[in-house]
Amino acid sequence: MPSNVKARRLRDLLKKPGLVRAPGAFDAWSARLVEKAGFPAAYMTGYGASASVIGRPDIGLMTMSEMVTQAKNMAAAVDIPLIADGDTGYGGVLNVIRTVQEFETAGVAGLQLEDQVFPKRCGHMEGKQLISREEMAAKIKAAVHARRSHDFIIIARTDARAVTGLTDAIARATAYAEAGADVLFVEAPQTVQEMEEIAGALKRPLIANMVERGKTPFLTASELERIGYRIAIYPVSALYAATRAMVRTLTRMKEEDFAANGVDDLVGFDEFNQLIGVEEMRALENKFL
Repeated sequence: MPSNVKARRLRDLLKKPGLVRAPGAFDAWSARLVEKAGFPAAYMTGYGASASVIGRPDIGLMTMSEMVTQAKNMAAAVDIPLIADGDTGYGGVLNVIRTVQEFETAGVAGLQLEDQVFPKRCGHMEGKQLISREEMAAKIKAAVHARRSHDFIIIARTDARAVTGLTDAIARATAYAEAGADVLFVEAPQTVQEMEEIAGALKRPLIANMVERGKTPFLTASELERIGYRIAIYPVSALYAATRAMVRTLTRMKEEDFAANGVDDLVGFDEFNQLIGVEEMRALENKFL
């Protein structure tokens, strides 16, 4: 099998001590800012991508090809590994095979697949429904079969905690590990005790989903590491911060003399050009002119 450099880098991170923190990014620019902040990986949030690309909620409206295009742009913008949200795989096992291959070709390091009925809902929304444990295990087997590089990471997510309870969620995650998942993601445990029970029961690297004001306790990196988690994702932090800043700026622009009062809240022209790499691009251009 060929090697996937960024996937290998993510696997190497998981072998080292410490928690891998992967803030959520929703487009190429936010992914670059995650990298510039010094994080070792980024998480492509489907929740944020749906907002960014189509301006609609994360309820299964984004198509596979739309998500792959967004993932490709994001992965190409950064050197750090990108973990992508593959929703339900967009159909049955044959759809999962194509989904995995498309995302892998797009340059992501790992793909998350979940056991919700399609169309899915965001993991912290109400009203979720699940496919059977057996069907999801078959999807994971298909995903493992489909990857072209053994380095590409398959992440199995279960949303069973909110639907059928913690015991079923752990049983499902165990079945998905047996089907070949590299990393397990039990969504929305509601207490620290539940998180500890998950970590004690499962024998694969675990993802903790840190959503501000979400269903899961929002813990520090050291607390998550103590419990036994290996990856922490923060899917909405940058999205919500950017949204709050844009709403405030546009409101002031509409209602006040923004030219006089709003400039201090903005990055400057030179600062933005430095962040986005104008000088680097000009230097590259000049090498050939």
